[in-house]
Amino acid sequence: MPRKTHIASDIFNLMGYTRPLGMATATPATTSWWCSHCGMSPAAPPTPGSSSAVRCAFCHRLTRVEQRHRGVAGETPLAATSPPRAAIVSAGLQIPTSYPRISGNKRALLVGVSYRGTPHELKGTVNDVREMRRLLCNKFGFPNDCILELTENESEPSRVPTRQYLLAAMRWLVEGTTSGDSLVFHFSGHGVQKLDMNNDELDGYNEALCPVDFERSGKILDDEINETIVRPLGRGVKLHAIVDTCHSGTILDLPYLCCLSRTGYWQWEDHCRPGGERKRPSGGIAISISGCSDNQKSADASGFSESSASIGAMTGSFIKAVEAEPGTTYGRLLSAMRARIRDGQGSRSRLPGRLGSFVRWMIPSSSLQEPQLCSSERFDIYRKPFLL
Repeated sequence: MPRKTHIASDIFNLMGYTRPLGMATATPATTSWWCSHCGMSPAAPPTPGSSSAVRCAFCHRLTRVEQRHRGVAGETPLAATSPPRAAIVSAGLQIPTSYPRISGNKRALLVGVSYRGTPHELKGTVNDVREMRRLLCNKFGFPNDCILELTENESEPSRVPTRQYLLAAMRWLVEGTTSGDSLVFHFSGHGVQKLDMNNDELDGYNEALCPVDFERSGKILDDEINETIVRPLGRGVKLHAIVDTCHSGTILDLPYLCCLSRTGYWQWEDHCRPGGERKRPSGGIAISISGCSDNQKSADASGFSESSASIGAMTGSFIKAVEAEPGTTYGRLLSAMRARIRDGQGSRSRLPGRLGSFVRWMIPSSSLQEPQLCSSERFDIYRKPFLL
């Protein structure tokens, strides 16, 4: 049963007109209004002939608003247009004083969004966070007090994964980093695709994370994620993002995507639009490991966990692959994750043992999610050890 999946078509309007590819109907073009400070769409745009200065309901600043087209005549708009780039990180990112004070060179942000009490509820995201904390502390030496968790189980409001506090926590992750620092961002929840209006996506779609209040405050686009936790990385700083959502293949907007060639070897492909901007760190390196490609869904973990506790398929396969082979390379890690997911989701195959595993590996299936690896720079994935 899908766990992190496309939000059903009957709630597209609640999701900001998110929908699968190919669903189009004749609808006239519409327009949307964006706050020039925070990039959010005010609830009440200025009326014709009135002043264009309004108070934004999100950042509460008196601001001019910008009018932009939200759709193309003859097509259903998939989503509101992307917010202005200059406004992406300009509001709502104050870091709460209660967040951990970092003393060493390792820190992590672990986010599990359950969407409790909504039609989008997920069962195992908090378990994902707990298991990721265990892995980071036991296997990679992350101090307990340098890990920040955002879940709906937290009593402190600033540790609930709303849009405001998720962005603030992402800023905490990269604030004040120096050479030699190792950062981890883990997100478990819903992910969606939205129509790209900045013309910087090869497939024409932005990927986005859904905070717990996404229906009210909006989603977090890959453009915003890149601006917040990728570009600030200075020389010698390393970021790993482990993202367990649907449509998460290029969720950090990194320039290189690792693909399996016809000869069976992993190789890097340039994932930037020709002539487009390369969204690189400021001297550091960013690497993302995600649950599936941009056009796939990420599933529940039935068959992946030996306990009764629910856990994400991608999170479970990642943890098991890392624990099974200490010092593994990126290439072996990616192959092991894909094999584990194929074995779990492809259990309907009647072929047993190694032959069954080989057939499930060689025969592609659109119903199986395939973990993805992206990076801000190319490297030899068969030689580079996976270290956090």
